Amino acid sequence: MAMFAWIMMGLALWHFAIFLPDRFWGGIVGAFLGALFGAALFGLIVNGFSIPGENATHLLQALEAAPGAVLGMAAVYAEGVRRGIPALDL
Repeated sequence: MAMFAWIMMGLALWHFAIFLPDRFWGGIVGAFLGALFGAALFGLIVNGFSIPGENATHLLQALEAAPGAVLGMAAVYAEGVRRGIPALDL
């Protein structure tokens, strides 16, 4: 159940990627994957590489994944900048 909370936190924070220039490696899909993988990995690291069950899941489980989602999107964005992906001018 905690994995579900981590993934949902990553998904929620991914929605804010529209406020940034689209220089993500892989576009908006790359930002999506970076947020989800970052949130899940950070949640696993914080919990000692174990996934808490339904009875051990609480609101703080979702908040623990927020830094991982942001770091995941930042890594994908930095890779896009490194590869020289131009920002789209709309």
